[in-house]
Amino acid sequence: MAVIKFRFEDKTNPEILVDNAEAGYSILEITEDHHIHLNHNCGGVCACSTCHIYIIKGGQSLEEISDKEEDFIDRAINPKIESRLACQCIILDDNAEIEVIIPDQKNIIGHEH
Repeated sequence: MAVIKFRFEDKTNPEILVDNAEAGYSILEITEDHHIHLNHNCGGVCACSTCHIYIIKGGQSLEEISDKEEDFIDRAINPKIESRLACQCIILDDNAEIEVIIPDQKNIIGHEH
């Protein structure tokens, strides 16, 4: 199983380690399965930028970024070179070790999930 360490810009949230993530699932789906708060206004279909995250480690174990995803990242709050949309980060390797930073969700306008 893949291992994902979730860190948060909002330092009031403790790090979360998920050690049972399966290849074929998106990071957004992993957050939902483990009750990790990450907004996703479009329902995870790459039609907004609210599930914006930073991939700090393990990006090579994720599906490559598409042009459409890049377009939506440009609309995210504080995009960086490490930016991805969690709904598009499909885990490709069951042995992946991934580290993610979730931006402060208080700055995201929309639905809380």
